[in-house]
Amino acid sequence: MNKIKWTKKRLTDLGKFARGKSKHRPRNDKTLFKNGHYPLVQTGDIKKANLYIQKSEEFYNEKGLKQSKLWPTDTLCITIAANIAETALLGQPMCFPDSIVGFNAFPNKSNNLFVHYVFELLKQQIQDNVNGSIQKNINLEFLENFELMVPPLNYQNKVSKLLKDIDSKITNNNAISKELESMAKTIYDYWFLQFEFPDKDGKPYKSNGGKMVWNDQLKQEIPEGWEVSIVKNILGDYPRTKTIESKEYNSGSLYPIIDQSKDSYICGYTDNKDYVLNLDDAIVFGDHSNKSKYVNFPFARGADGTQILNSNNPRLPNYLLYQEIIALPEIEKGYSRHFKFLKAQNITIPTLDITKKYMSIVSNMLLQQRKIIKENQQLQSLRDFLLPMLMNGQVIIED
Repeated sequence: MNKIKWTKKRLTDLGKFARGKSKHRPRNDKTLFKNGHYPLVQTGDIKKANLYIQKSEEFYNEKGLKQSKLWPTDTLCITIAANIAETALLGQPMCFPDSIVGFNAFPNKSNNLFVHYVFELLKQQIQDNVNGSIQKNINLEFLENFELMVPPLNYQNKVSKLLKDIDSKITNNNAISKELESMAKTIYDYWFLQFEFPDKDGKPYKSNGGKMVWNDQLKQEIPEGWEVSIVKNILGDYPRTKTIESKEYNSGSLYPIIDQSKDSYICGYTDNKDYVLNLDDAIVFGDHSNKSKYVNFPFARGADGTQILNSNNPRLPNYLLYQEIIALPEIEKGYSRHFKFLKAQNITIPTLDITKKYMSIVSNMLLQQRKIIKENQQLQSLRDFLLPMLMNGQVIIED
């Protein structure tokens, strides 16, 4: 077995970095964004990314670009404010503000992927140190003095490739899951919003003369035999379990934790069975965030403002109820307890035969998504196990 020599280096020995730019004030001036096409990355985009940032919510126009900077693909982004020490690489040329530092390695010294994984290893330590200080951020001086142990470049490449292969598989799985969800929603929209589900002859119901009846609650026509109810009347009981605090979110690897976060579907893992809710499926609703998540595997419930929705009506099983809820108009009540408003919303209840037809189509999609979530959980556990072992030399990648 070859002995790999690791040496202590400063980040400045391995590459160049500089803060992003966003000179104009106010930063949200609409004239910077009108008809824009240059992606603008924020700290939240970096936190959400698995490895590469492929898209953004905002886009600069030419005026916006002049007061910023377009960074090249593969630039490593390091957050120094808000979400501290989060890292991800640019999947395309993008801009970012001064709450983010861009790093590009010297080609003969290191690579951006390797430095990203160093930060992944040390992120919690950095965040803990910052949280203990008065000023909740890091600066260029911190990064200039940041020391890390690095092996020769060819071995850095091996380590980063192995870890990247795992992360790429997770990213590909997420893309497949998102496509499955999109397909299920497309069918839902066509059947339950446009009322073009198959009639007895297999033709679209409404456009082929299917009988529609006026509903006073919705102030519109709905198919004959369908009913309308408020959400509250659809909700049944569910097993009560303890809820888990955010400080315990990364205390294990067995059971996914679902909370009301808008940024991520699974927000952590726990090994404590006392937190686990065992249902065939359920909906987690964010009382503050107004975010709904469909879950069809054992999970732990985040403590902050989550509500569990479990249908008591076979004509509206949980997945169909989930689709109905996310199709409702956004509840705009500011910072509020949204659950009481959700329970008062009207929803349609289709006939049982249409429900069964829809669920027979989407059930395989839901099963595939469940398998993907399980596989990603295993991949993440493997990556998190290998990361410190590879970075401290306990595990060696042979030629």
